[in-house]
Amino acid sequence: MELNQLTAISPIDGRYRNQLSHLADYFSEYALIRYRVLVEVEYFLFLSQKRMFSLPAATKKHLLAVAENFNIEDAQLIKDTEKITNHDVKAVEYFLKTKLDEVDAGSLKEWVHFGLTSQDINNTAIPLLWKHAMEFEYLPALLNLNRQLKLLCEQWNGISMLARTHGQPASPTKLGKEIMVFVERIENQAELLIQIPFSAKFGGATGNFNAHYVAFPKKDWTKLGNEFVEGTLGLQRQQYTTQIEHYDNLAAHFDNLKRLNNILIDFCRDVWTYVSMDYFKQKTKKGEVGSSAMPHKVNPIDFENAEGNLGVANALFEHFSSKLPISRLQRDLTDSTVLRNIGVPFAHTILAMKSIEKGLDKLVLNEEKLKLDLENNWAVVAEAIQTVLRRENYPKPYEALKDLTRGKSVINKQSIHQFIDGLKISVGLKKELKKITPHNYTGIPVR
Repeated sequence: MELNQLTAISPIDGRYRNQLSHLADYFSEYALIRYRVLVEVEYFLFLSQKRMFSLPAATKKHLLAVAENFNIEDAQLIKDTEKITNHDVKAVEYFLKTKLDEVDAGSLKEWVHFGLTSQDINNTAIPLLWKHAMEFEYLPALLNLNRQLKLLCEQWNGISMLARTHGQPASPTKLGKEIMVFVERIENQAELLIQIPFSAKFGGATGNFNAHYVAFPKKDWTKLGNEFVEGTLGLQRQQYTTQIEHYDNLAAHFDNLKRLNNILIDFCRDVWTYVSMDYFKQKTKKGEVGSSAMPHKVNPIDFENAEGNLGVANALFEHFSSKLPISRLQRDLTDSTVLRNIGVPFAHTILAMKSIEKGLDKLVLNEEKLKLDLENNWAVVAEAIQTVLRRENYPKPYEALKDLTRGKSVINKQSIHQFIDGLKISVGLKKELKKITPHNYTGIPVR
């Protein structure tokens, strides 16, 4: 069966392909091969810069063009070679050697992949593509979403709302402030995320530069390795490794993304609940239906879609962060197939953020319902009254308000004011207490 959006097994490459196809630049098989070629070319040029061999300017220009103009046809040539070699990185090496033949530089062939094992390429190419995906896709998407939330905070800053703790009416709040809770949480985790290094492994078959050192024992290969990985690729080289990278920092990325996703899940569930409470209506679009059977329905499907995708992403991030840092002795192959899948939870996360943005654009505030809920819950000012009475050293104010309000079916403005009138306090204090309402008892304004 031909592969297309209808036949793809994964919805990432099927149903949601139009929204996520740009991520193929980082996480497809083509992208991985392209990044491998880039690292191999950069290493070859680095060796020439260190006077390991003389490189004609025309050859350098040719190789830079190979990396810069790498395309699907080039990737297919490498895949065809892989069918023979049964080794993906060796196929890349052979591809670059043919490129040297094209400019009569065959004498330099053996400097391609000099002293390296395949993981020196994989454990630099994958961190590099991950770094680019995080910097060019994830962080902009997260910050744009958080900016959208900030704008809603400003828009709804003056909207009073009944709070609920344990599902029960509680001290009122401001809708803008409740959105600001999530803004702050996202900002805090984003700050932690950007401090995690993008780590790489580069040190030969078992991490000791064995082949490099035996060929050129007078070279400081640790220094050269650091210079190449950090100066040329912009990654942080781990100093003591086995054949593969530790993946500890990559696991930290996954765990941090999982925390951010949990925050977004929490947000989606809150908004979903507000919609169910009629605090929000949703914009409708001509031709759309909310239910196959119930014509009246407008479901909060964007927040449900986001919650589901964030859950899928977190399940994979959890497995990746617990599995990747563990490898038998100097290396087993279990990391390889896992690393090929890191784009999957990434894509589910990006899709979820798109869904949240779409859902936010549909929300229409139902101020009438918000005001009605506050007016129907005068019991929530009991905390305010008893606290002011404590200030005045009034005897047992908590107990008095508890007897008035707890478990009572009807508590309204009239019954609260009647209670205040019965207190043995000054007229001025009574006036102060009567100014307190569910609509204005909302605490410190959001700054």
